[in-house]
Parts: sequence; C-alpha cells; structure tokens
Amino acid sequence: MYTGKNIKVGIGFATGRKSFQKVLRSYIGNWKESGLVDNNRISLNVFVSYDLTYNKTVIKDYTNIHPELAEQIQDIIFIGKSNMKPEIEHLINNNVINSSEAKMIFGKGYAAQRNAVLYSALKHNMDYLIFLDDDEYPLAVTNTHQSAIWGGQQVLSTHIKHIENADFTHGHHCGYISPIPYIEYNDTMKENDFKVFIQAISNDILNWDNIKSVMADGGVTYADTGILTSNCTYEVDLIGGARFISGSNLGINLTNPQRVLPFYNPVGARGEDTFLSTCLSGRTVIKVPCYTFHDGFSTYHHLLEGVLPISLKPIKDDDEKNIIRFYKACIGWIRYKPLLLYITQKDSYNERITEIRKQLTEVLPKVCSYFNRADFMNILDELEKYNKNVIKHYKNFNETKLIWSKIMENFKN
Repeated sequence: MYTGKNIKVGIGFATGRKSFQKVLRSYIGNWKESGLVDNNRISLNVFVSYDLTYNKTVIKDYTNIHPELAEQIQDIIFIGKSNMKPEIEHLINNNVINSSEAKMIFGKGYAAQRNAVLYSALKHNMDYLIFLDDDEYPLAVTNTHQSAIWGGQQVLSTHIKHIENADFTHGHHCGYISPIPYIEYNDTMKENDFKVFIQAISNDILNWDNIKSVMADGGVTYADTGILTSNCTYEVDLIGGARFISGSNLGINLTNPQRVLPFYNPVGARGEDTFLSTCLSGRTVIKVPCYTFHDGFSTYHHLLEGVLPISLKPIKDDDEKNIIRFYKACIGWIRYKPLLLYITQKDSYNERITEIRKQLTEVLPKVCSYFNRADFMNILDELEKYNKNVIKHYKNFNETKLIWSKIMENFKN
C-alpha cells in the first residue's frame, strides 16, 4: 500500500472505440480492489482524449460515465477539439506559440491526442501520468500445462511504486500484441517469404525473431512467469540511440515539465511511441513488473465481464476483418519506417531503403496472392511516398520538440 507523500496521478486514454466505457469500468474496479481509490494520499484523475472519426462514435460514448464510477475517482477530464480550442488560443494570445506551431502539437492524429492528454495533465498539476489503451486490460495470461492461466495485474499501483525516481516507467504486454493473423505457410507463401516481408516492414517491436516465436504459440504472446513472480525492475537499454517503449502501460513523471517530451508521428502514420523512444537517451526509463493483455483483434471483450477462456485461439487468416486490420497495420508501419531509419541509421539510410524496396517488390505479390487482396501492393507505394518526404518529416519531428519546449518553459514560469 502506498504510504508516501500526497500525489496527484493522471490516467490518460487516447481513445476512439465504443468499448472505452467497459474498459474504464474494469480499470476503476481494479484501482478499487488494489486500495488506490480509498488511499487518501493519492488523487486519481482520468484524462480522456477522444476521436469521433476513428469508429464513428459520438461524444456520449465517452462522457456518459455512470455516477457510481465517477465517484471512485477525483476527477475525469474529457478532451475533444472544442475543449482544446481555448487552450490553444490562450497559448497563442500569450505569445507562447503561434497557430502553425499549435497545429504541429495539437493537430490531427495519434500523437496529437497524446499531447493533448499530456498538456491537460500538466495544466491540472498532476505529478505523474499513466497512459493506458482502450484495447488493453489489467490481466496477465500464461500458458501453463497447455492451459491459459489468468491473473489480475495492479498496473497503476506498480507504476506509482516506481515512477518517483524515473522519468518513465514501462510495463509488459501479453495477448495479441501485433495485429498479425496466424499464418499457415504453403506453396503460395513459404515461411521465408513471410520472413522477408516482416524484415521489410519491421520496427522496434515487430521483428522476425519475435514473430516466429509468437507464431509457434498460435499468434499469442504469453506473460513470463519469472517476471510475474520476481517483482524485479531494470533500466531499459539504449539500442541504436533509443530506449524503446510503447504508448500504453507507460508512466511519465511530470514533476519537472522541462523533462517531459512530446509525441510525434508523420501525418497518416503511427509510431508516436517509437519516435518518443528515440528521444530518451538522456532519460531514466524503468521496466516495471506488470502486464496488460492486448486485445489486438477486439475479440476478447468478454474478459471485461469476468469470462476467462481456458485457451486462446489463433487469429485465423481467413477472416476478412482480421485481414483488413492486418493490412491497415502494415500501411501504418511502413509509413513511419523511413523516418525511423533516418533518425537511427542516417548514414546508411539510402542503402536500407533500397534493400526494403527490393524485398517488398519480391514478396508483395505473394502476400497479395496469399490473402487474396491486391491492395497489399499499396505498401510499396506508401514506402516511396514517405521516403520522398522523409527530410520534411525529420524537420517536423525536431521542430515539434522545440515547440513543446516553449510550452514546457511556460508551465515552469
């Protein structure tokens, strides 16, 4: 139980799904069970940045919180475009940033949503901010004697325990971490073909060694029992100039605003957590022993109602919804691959792009044939488009950090 100084904790969601309220209900129940709700030293405050266009939702899908749930926390702040408008005007009118700079920080996309949560948490004087995703649940699953064994996870408590002496705390993930359906290799696409494809679109989280291991378990990543039982922490290694984190199960120390960094992604791409990772060489990033279960295909909502399956099924590649989700993920990954390479491997950038172009040209026809979708060829077009704009995106990436530093200086003053 936390017995330290009084703290204000923000819990941030960048969401766009109708299932958000079910997820929030489960997390609030988790905080109640872990003793956080009744701890007078901890003020719990939820920040919800919502996108109405992602899944054609309406405002009440997020704001219609049951009063009994709202009573469990100190405050809940909803952040839409209309909420951010006066904040942006305030920054502009006080000559902190100009309108074009505001668009770079608070415009459209995943990074803008997260930046809005960060800004709001700082404005409301939060000491710490914990980001959670609306498709991740406070559960861990292990594969024990060929059976799924489930355990609740005190995600928020674990971050609070370790965040005081770190800039960032980052938990673990299990479940369907990447939206890659289970691949049954055949003459159309052999294992080596899929390996070439994964190597071409790979990033910090997605790589062939990980995917091969996950495929052996039917596409599922199981929690490590050693991590669950050891209660050990360790500092995240610096690899290629980056300390890789993900945008969820992520704690951020806000006590010194000048050490707080913004999120960025190229327009239309993902990777906002990856690009933040490349800025963390001078930050302390601690891996903490808690898991969240990633429901990457939105097929396990019943977990939120206490229904725990005894086995996790492979996500088949013959379901049209799964294929479309995989395709969209591939587009998102390839769109941020050029900038990631430019930041981390600038000296060999042209050679790497040439290699990726060759790999995709070779393997994409096989991918199209396997999934019976010709639009997978668009991945190559997106590579060329974002390669063409990589210098522009790199400039925007660095400019975003400078703009954010002006906002943080304003908070300090």
